[in-house]
Amino acid sequence: MSHWQLAPLQLIPALGIGLLYWLRARELARKARPVPRIRQLAFYAGLAVAVAALVSPLDWIAEHRLLWVHMLQHLLLGDIAPLLVVLGMNRGLLRPLLALRAIRRLRGLAHPLVALPLWTADLYVWHLRVLYQAALQHDGVHALEHACFFTCGALMWGAVIEPLPGPVWFGRGWKALYTLAVRTAGGVLGNLFVWAGHAFYPYYALRNAAPLTDQRIAGAIMFTEGSLITLGAFAWLFLGWGRELEVRQRLVEHDLDPVLAARAARYGRAARVRDIMR
Repeated sequence: MSHWQLAPLQLIPALGIGLLYWLRARELARKARPVPRIRQLAFYAGLAVAVAALVSPLDWIAEHRLLWVHMLQHLLLGDIAPLLVVLGMNRGLLRPLLALRAIRRLRGLAHPLVALPLWTADLYVWHLRVLYQAALQHDGVHALEHACFFTCGALMWGAVIEPLPGPVWFGRGWKALYTLAVRTAGGVLGNLFVWAGHAFYPYYALRNAAPLTDQRIAGAIMFTEGSLITLGAFAWLFLGWGRELEVRQRLVEHDLDPVLAARAARYGRAARVRDIMR
């Protein structure tokens, strides 16, 4: 438990991002467009999860002792932390970034037909033996691996959460199928870890008296975490679907075009639409 790594290169970026978020949220509050408290809590929780995964003893154990701890760290950095950060975002918060041409050009990466294959490729490529062991042996490669996991995780969740409007066709039903495809891809990899008859990474085999058991625990953790996240996502999508139907029906009853009503209900803009129609 003495292996805390309070390195500036790991802490300063997170602190800087948190400060920028706080400043933008304060600016929006002054303009009478406050960021909901639950969004802010989600964002800061996501940063906290990412920082904890990098600076706590979890990082040392993951790098020097146990594969299953490394898998847990990757799930925190590539799934839980990005999910929370994306839940903390909305269009108002992202507007200054969208003003930058380079960022606008990258927005297409969050399209579901791009984000899904990108996330899947990132997951499998980094678990190839040559790259996985290179990350364990070289700090620069390891940092790149973690950055890729977080970025691709954020893009993947961005397609589902939609802090920015997504394709018109990508409604709740497609999001459910998309989430299922994501978890199927992760589940296949998790099962490979569980049922393989040999250890994939010699790095851990040299440091662990029971490398195959370690690997199977890692796969079980990956499969279990993915299943729990999928159940939560399905519940959120189902509840949101019922809310959208109700709001859309109310807007249609106010003589709003059904297509516009569906769009307003999908992105929580019903109140603004009613104000415009008055």
